[in-house]
Amino acid sequence: MQSSFDQAAIDAVYRVIAERRDVRHFVPGAVDEDLLMRLLAAAHQAPSVGLMQPWRFIRIQKPALREQMYQLVDEERQATATALGDRNEEFMRLKVEGIRECGEVLVAALMDQREKHVFGRRTLPEMDLASVACAIQNMWLAARAEGLGMGWVSLFDPAKLAALLGIPEGGKPVAIICLGHVAGFYPKPMLELEGWAARGKLADLVFTDRWQDNNCA
Repeated sequence: MQSSFDQAAIDAVYRVIAERRDVRHFVPGAVDEDLLMRLLAAAHQAPSVGLMQPWRFIRIQKPALREQMYQLVDEERQATATALGDRNEEFMRLKVEGIRECGEVLVAALMDQREKHVFGRRTLPEMDLASVACAIQNMWLAARAEGLGMGWVSLFDPAKLAALLGIPEGGKPVAIICLGHVAGFYPKPMLELEGWAARGKLADLVFTDRWQDNNCA
């Protein structure tokens, strides 16, 4: 079947995927309310296992609460640096979040009582997490298309953040999402620009018929 989208629309999809960035640097300015709702609506259109829609979004509006979240992230940042051993100092030079500077902070979380949802999860229960990741990616791509920066922060203790936000037992925070205006988008992923890591080659990650160890001769 031929695509119902014209070539310009198709090209735009591939462009926004290629130019999506995990943003850590923001400039001052509030996020327009209508724009925020569009981004949340895009997230809510994500595919989910068994249509369980396990995502929950908590909008953080109290400055004191945002500061408490920053402290949790900084605590985990220190612990991560220690765990990295030889790369400790290199990691500490990286900017790993923009909680204090961004215009809007959201927390994406897994819902509680997920055990009720068996469809598609009997042997792969982690598909609920995959569904939340799809919702976050939808928001990320929509934000990039709208010219808004977005960063996914995962440096926090889930139990401590859940307690801070009153997330019920069984629920779990997955991401702190930073949204805001930017002076510009990184030409490449920030960790690549900083020399932390490089993107692997697709050819090394695609196999035919069975798993291959491409590191072996």
